[in-house]
Amino acid sequence: MIVVADTSPINYLILINEIDVLGALYGRVLIPKAVHEELSRPGAPDSVRLWIAQPPDWLEIRAHAIAPDPSLAKLDLGEREAIVLAEELAADQIVLDEMLGRRAAEKRGLSVIGTVGVLREAAWEGLLDLRSSIERLQKTSFHISPAILAILFDESR
Repeated sequence: MIVVADTSPINYLILINEIDVLGALYGRVLIPKAVHEELSRPGAPDSVRLWIAQPPDWLEIRAHAIAPDPSLAKLDLGEREAIVLAEELAADQIVLDEMLGRRAAEKRGLSVIGTVGVLREAAWEGLLDLRSSIERLQKTSFHISPAILAILFDESR
């Protein structure tokens, strides 16, 4: 399975101490160089910078130079590179949270999952407690609508 991830899901999974579910669910996850750089920035949380400084074996960083693509111009560099990398590799899934990026990836025929979807899949696999993980996620800057929460918690019963 080929899975490409953007910055936001990795960032939040690190912050809630659930980053290892990516490796457990997918075996290997690829990120473009721009995502690596975003996770390494001085403004990133310390735990995120420490984690990316010594990434796990299941994370692969790919150097990538993208040709200008006007349809992706409104996205940040990490999202653009993640989408193009996922396209180039015919990835099975791209892990992406931001709505504009998700729409662009879906228009290109990519299968998109976000942080909440990863947590839901991990809970189905018995890798974590969904309610506890979502509660920790809500203590970060991550936004999740009450309607989505109701559906998630109804599904987990």
